[in-house]
Amino acid sequence: MATWLYRLGLGAFRRRRLVLAAWLAVLTGSVCALLVVGGELDNEFTIPGSESQRAQDTMAKDFPAAAGTSAQIVFTAPEGTKVTDPGAVQGIQRTLAAAQDAPQVAAVIPPDRAGTVTPDGRTALAQVNYDAARSDLDDGTLDTLEETTSAAEEAGLEVSVGGQAYGNGVLTPSVLELLGVVVALAVLALTFGSLLAAGMPLLTAFVGIGTGLAGLLALSSGVTVSSTALSLALMLGLAVGIDYALFVLSRHRTQLAQGMEPRESAGRAVGTAGSAVVFAGTTVVIALVGLVVVRIPFLTVMGLSAAATVLIAVLVAVTLLPALFGFAGARLTPRPGSRAARRAAVAYGKEPARHTERATEKGTEEATGEATEGVTGEAAPEDAAAKASVLGQRWARLVTRRPLLVVVGTVAALVTLALPAADLRLALPDNGTAAHGTSQRETYDAVDEAFGPGFNGPLLLLAETDTRGQAGQQQAAAVAGRVRELPGVVKVGRPQYAPESGRAVIQVVPEGGPQDESTQDLVDALRGDAAVIERETGAALSVTGTTAIGIDVSDRLTASLLPFAAVVVGLCLVLLLLVFRSLVVPVKATVGFLLSVGASFGAVVAVFQWGWLADALDVARTGPVVSFLPIVLMAVLFGLAMDYEVFLVSGMREEWVRTGRARDAVIDGAGQASRVVTAAALIMFFVFASFVATEDAIVKPIAFALAFGVLVDAFVVRMTLVPAVLAMVGRGAWWLPRRLDRLLPDLDIEGARLHQPARTGPTRPLTEINVGSG
Repeated sequence: MATWLYRLGLGAFRRRRLVLAAWLAVLTGSVCALLVVGGELDNEFTIPGSESQRAQDTMAKDFPAAAGTSAQIVFTAPEGTKVTDPGAVQGIQRTLAAAQDAPQVAAVIPPDRAGTVTPDGRTALAQVNYDAARSDLDDGTLDTLEETTSAAEEAGLEVSVGGQAYGNGVLTPSVLELLGVVVALAVLALTFGSLLAAGMPLLTAFVGIGTGLAGLLALSSGVTVSSTALSLALMLGLAVGIDYALFVLSRHRTQLAQGMEPRESAGRAVGTAGSAVVFAGTTVVIALVGLVVVRIPFLTVMGLSAAATVLIAVLVAVTLLPALFGFAGARLTPRPGSRAARRAAVAYGKEPARHTERATEKGTEEATGEATEGVTGEAAPEDAAAKASVLGQRWARLVTRRPLLVVVGTVAALVTLALPAADLRLALPDNGTAAHGTSQRETYDAVDEAFGPGFNGPLLLLAETDTRGQAGQQQAAAVAGRVRELPGVVKVGRPQYAPESGRAVIQVVPEGGPQDESTQDLVDALRGDAAVIERETGAALSVTGTTAIGIDVSDRLTASLLPFAAVVVGLCLVLLLLVFRSLVVPVKATVGFLLSVGASFGAVVAVFQWGWLADALDVARTGPVVSFLPIVLMAVLFGLAMDYEVFLVSGMREEWVRTGRARDAVIDGAGQASRVVTAAALIMFFVFASFVATEDAIVKPIAFALAFGVLVDAFVVRMTLVPAVLAMVGRGAWWLPRRLDRLLPDLDIEGARLHQPARTGPTRPLTEINVGSG
């Protein structure tokens, strides 16, 4: 693979104008497609094959008003007055009459008919049923409904409009989200010491996310795409787009500092760092595409959308970036005497001949070197000064000095962070998690306070009787009476009966809110008693409605979490076994990934469920964690963790292959990769952290989990735990049984075939070297 990518990099460098024109054409085409077909986001949750979804689809045939979405209008009278006063009644009636004439309204249920007037007479609740799902409401439909409240307001009532039709809103990127880009530019400028070099990863990332997001929005005209899918694609596309370009550009500048010709350097950078980028990107894509197995449409689209943006980021890094190298030419070369030039000299300035000799010689000199290393823990004096000048090597020396102590301390700290995850509860967000001050949140709080939390998430029962006409209506009434006897039921509405089909819809108000455990217990009880109720009444019973669908989505995601985790862990072991041809490295990387995920889960529970730092992070309401966060976090963090594992450990393995000195390989490899890995992790952290500022109840916890997970995985697991474990294992870290070694294909992620044989003199183009097939 390295050889093929090397040739691709050379070709992009040589035909840079053609490559640039091709990418601009793709970007322009995506934008034009968006402008022509438009795009519409859909935040509706569906779960095909579940009881709730089947009942919802069946109910739509006879009761379109009940099957569609609904809104709530809350009327509150001033202190000392009642909504039943004549003036207030007249204002409410005029408002509801106007609401009945509003677009797409199928039915309006007034408070006196629904029995939703508080005992003190100060608050009344009306329900507006639409004949369409929330995603099918026309633009301006809800605005028109809000305008109908003027009559009640003129009568002196306080009116708020909310309900399921509003959802949680659609995320619109703000200035705060753009702060991640500003910080990324600052990190890149500090890393490279050049604005030209710093701007290049941002430019390529913008091309990638522009192409991906425009194409995704264009597809949304025919495919259901949620705003959360768009946000995740934006976050990931921006983060990995910058990081992948950073890895390749850093290698290119290092080679230029060594005196390599720009064209040859571009090919080698794509062949070496680009190989790692392709591998890392492939793992992210595979993990995200794996979300398809959960069989929930919105999660499938979310995974495929994010995977597409990551794939575009990889393609940009190995094609457009080397083309830009061609336009920049030698201007990307670090200035002689600059920090970048000195780092290149320190990291790669040793004589190749000495490395080759150490790697191939099996006699007394190597044994003596290993023994010296084991006794003193120090390298040769002339190398020590150079190594000490690199912060990454200093840190690697520190954590490998007492590796067992570091391993025990790090694992203990991560396990402690993961402890809150034992209390993890999952649910889909409702309007109670919407931002304070929004219409839907004010309505939700008003209903909760006046009527109880259950009125914000009523259940719908579909009763299918075995007879028609009057007898079927009596069976439906019997079902309603039986349901009233169940614990946790506050109110049961009068059955809406369709005599032609013998079906009836019954609204049940639970004692708890949509996210409360008591509501899920009631759903389970209704389904558990369905067979008994059918024997007693002759009507088959199904539980549906937005609340029941949300519970079914959470249950399926919970059931899919462990199988998905097993697939991800198995994939991690296999891929790293192929890349590093070692047994220890894959096991160590997998355990580190699980520790990172556990710590992230613990942090999410502490903040969003327990309320630690909730005010500082502007969390609208604490409670259950959004149900698909764990599986999305595992998919994304797995790929990102493999990024850092490959870029860090590949440098260590490269040093081990060249020198045969286990501890020095860990220290030198960490020193060479640490600066770039640190910059990449900081960029990704700030990009994700900038989205924590959003008010979106779904995006906020996902962004927090990803930001925290990247921070822990990069700095605690990869740059602390990994060097300590490899130093503790020593030469055994790179051991692989000979029979297994012969069976496994050689992926050559490090680009070993691209290395020149030891010699002196000017750099020779790779085309003059006999290179094996990649």
